[in-house]
Amino acid sequence: MRFVSTRGSAPARSLTDAIAKGLAPDGGLYVPEAMPRADLVSLRSAKTLAERATALLTPWFEGDTLAPSLSSICEAAFTFDAPLVSLGDDSVLELFHGPTAAFKDFGARFLAETLSRAGADGTVLVATSGDTGAAVAAAFAGRPGFKVVVLYPDGRVSPRQAHQLGAFGDNVRALRVAGSFDDCQALVKRAFADEALTKQHRLRSANSISLGRLLPQMAYHAHAAMQLPGASFVVPTGNLGNAQACLWARAMGLPIDRVVLATNANRVIVDLVNEGLWSPGPSRSTLANAMDVGAPSNVERLRVMYTDAQLSGAVSAESVDDDAIRKTIVETWRDHHYALCPHTACAVAVRRHQSGGPWVIVATAHPAKFESIVEPLVGAEIAAPAALAELLARPSHADPLPADYDAFVSALQ
Repeated sequence: MRFVSTRGSAPARSLTDAIAKGLAPDGGLYVPEAMPRADLVSLRSAKTLAERATALLTPWFEGDTLAPSLSSICEAAFTFDAPLVSLGDDSVLELFHGPTAAFKDFGARFLAETLSRAGADGTVLVATSGDTGAAVAAAFAGRPGFKVVVLYPDGRVSPRQAHQLGAFGDNVRALRVAGSFDDCQALVKRAFADEALTKQHRLRSANSISLGRLLPQMAYHAHAAMQLPGASFVVPTGNLGNAQACLWARAMGLPIDRVVLATNANRVIVDLVNEGLWSPGPSRSTLANAMDVGAPSNVERLRVMYTDAQLSGAVSAESVDDDAIRKTIVETWRDHHYALCPHTACAVAVRRHQSGGPWVIVATAHPAKFESIVEPLVGAEIAAPAALAELLARPSHADPLPADYDAFVSALQ
C-alpha cells in the first residue's frame, strides 16, 4: 500500500511514513492510492473489536514495516469495547468507554502504539475542540521520548473537558488559546508547514488529519456493521474525521447502507453536501462544542473520494441548532431514561428525520463530560465513569496563549 496527498504534488509514501509525517509536504492529507477491499470472511470470524480491527486494517498495512506488529498494536489499543445498545427501534454505538470517555480514545491509543513501535518519537502536537486533546494526552502520557502539546480554545470547551486537558502534567502541556478551535487548528497546520520547526521538534500530528487516528476509527464502524449488516449510520461530526472513517469502511465493502452526517449550527459540511457550496468561515459556539468547526480539515479527503456532484448521492447531512439539542436530550431521557451528550443528541435528532432502518446512532462522548448542560435538562445527576472521575480529581493547569504564531513557536521552546 502506498499513500498520496490529496493535493497531488507530494511523493507517495508507505503507511508508517505517512503516519509519522502527519501532513503531506504540499499541505495535503494522505489518502490511499487505491481503496483496499475488506476480507469479509475474516471480519465475520473475528469476535472482539481488536480482532476485527486487525482483520480490517491488514490490507492497509500490506508491505509496511509495521505489518508484523498490527495484531499487537490492535490488542494494546482496543482494550475496551464499543457496544451496541438499544434505544427504541435503533441501536446506539457507545464509543465512550475508554480512559477519557470519548471516541477519540480509540484513535489516540492506536496512534501512540504505532508511533512508539516505529521509533517515531518527538513532540505530538494537537489542536482540540474538546475531546481529542485529552485522548491524545492519555495515550502518550509517560511514554519515553514523547512530549505532548495540546492547544484548545479558552472558554469554548466544557469545564470538565478543560480540566482533563490540564490534568496530566509530566510530558503533557496544555495551552489555552485566546480564540476558536479554527485558530488552534491554523497554528498547528502552520507549524507542520514550517520545515525547520518540524525538524527541530520532530513534530507529530495527532489530529484527524493523521492516518494513525483515522484508520482505527474505521474499526468500530466495521464492528457494528458486522453485527447489524445493512444498517445505516448517523455520525455526529465537526472536523469530519469520524464520518470519513465510516465512509472509508463502507468503501472497503462493509455492509453499511446510508451514512448521514449530523452537525450543529456550524453548517459548512451541510452546505457542501446539500448545495455543493464550500464556504469555510469562522466557527460558531454551540452546546455541542467539540463540533464547533468552521473549516473541517477532512473535507479534502471527502472531496477526493467524491466529486461535489457525487456528494449528495453518497452521503446526507443535516444541521441541528441548540434548541433541538436541548429538546432531544430532554425527550430521550423522558422516553428511554438514557442520557445523551450534546453531540450524540445531534445524531438522535437527525435520525428522527430519516426513514427505514435499522439505524446505528454513533455516540461520541459520555454525557458526564457535559454535566453542566445535561444534568439541568434531565433533572438528575449523571455519574462520571471511574476513569473520568479519577482525572477530574487531579489538579489541572493550562498556560494562556494568544492566537499568534510567533507566540506559539516561543511556547514550544
